[in-house]
Amino acid sequence: MKIPMPRAAKRQHGVVLLFCLVILVILLAGGVSVVRSMHTSLSTAGNLAFRRDLVNQGERAVSAVLAKFATSGTLATATTDVPAENFKATKLDTNAQGVPKALLDDTAFGAVGKASNDITDSAAQVSIRYVIDRLCTSSGTATSTSCVQSSAAPSGGTAGPVPPPPPPTATVYRLSMRISGPRDTQVFVQSTFTKPD
Repeated sequence: MKIPMPRAAKRQHGVVLLFCLVILVILLAGGVSVVRSMHTSLSTAGNLAFRRDLVNQGERAVSAVLAKFATSGTLATATTDVPAENFKATKLDTNAQGVPKALLDDTAFGAVGKASNDITDSAAQVSIRYVIDRLCTSSGTATSTSCVQSSAAPSGGTAGPVPPPPPPTATVYRLSMRISGPRDTQVFVQSTFTKPD
């Protein structure tokens, strides 16, 4: 009887190892890109949250300004500039985005208002600077030729040959705010309101 001779072992060429290394590099690159994408998404979500919070904080200035225009407020009858209240009786110069230049430059702001009127909340790290301008080309009594005015349309129909009375006019005012918050976040917000003439 013949004893079979053992076969010589085949040499391995390392193709499988090379293939596995390439797959691992691809998976590593994919994992890094997923982590970066998640970081970007979280950063964007955080920035949107800061922005929304600052817009909500701006409501403080809206409340304060509307109180100044109330019947007994300091700006109830103002027809000329009142720098002590951050009020300009004529339309302010703006940049291409419509933001008054006085809010962009602290030196220019000094001609329109006072920094002591800023609303600050040190606990929330929020500071609100605002300016109010009347959308008019000249100071003094508001007229339909020199000011932007809104009027309410008459309601109902005519009940006979007598025409309805003309609607009351109201001068338009613009409140512009620069709201600064934590992490050097800054938001510009504008709102318009009217005051009957």
